[in-house]
Amino acid sequence: MYILRTQNCRKKDLEKRWALPDRVFFACGACQVLAHVFMEKNAPADAQAIWIKPSAGHTGNHIIVSFADRVFDYHGYTEKNRFLAHYWKRARQVYPGWDAELVDITQDALTTEGPSAIYDGLWLRAPHQFFKNPLPRAEAFLAKVPKHMKIV
Repeated sequence: MYILRTQNCRKKDLEKRWALPDRVFFACGACQVLAHVFMEKNAPADAQAIWIKPSAGHTGNHIIVSFADRVFDYHGYTEKNRFLAHYWKRARQVYPGWDAELVDITQDALTTEGPSAIYDGLWLRAPHQFFKNPLPRAEAFLAKVPKHMKIV
């Protein structure tokens, strides 16, 4: 989990966010794009995009892809229960009392404003709303991700 706390990297400053290292970029504001590209290129048949939706009053949204007993995000491939335990632990270290629910979302919601708007509290930036097109960047990042499991 990355947390951007500086004034120099507000979500509205698209150029500065674009300049972040890939892992941070895909952790903090472009996770949906990476999930979309993964679903298009590598996803097994049982893959499902999941929104980690923080409880009211909390921050820490994130999109992952879940399949079998694994998840995929900017970490690469991780055992699902280990990933979720790690995510909750890190979020609670920073935000005491943090909690969230896992919400299945459709693949088209990952890159299109309209479909993402049907989920209460979810707003995902579409590719055309970034400083540059993030899809090729996500494809290049995905090509470098080892295909084996990673321990978070």
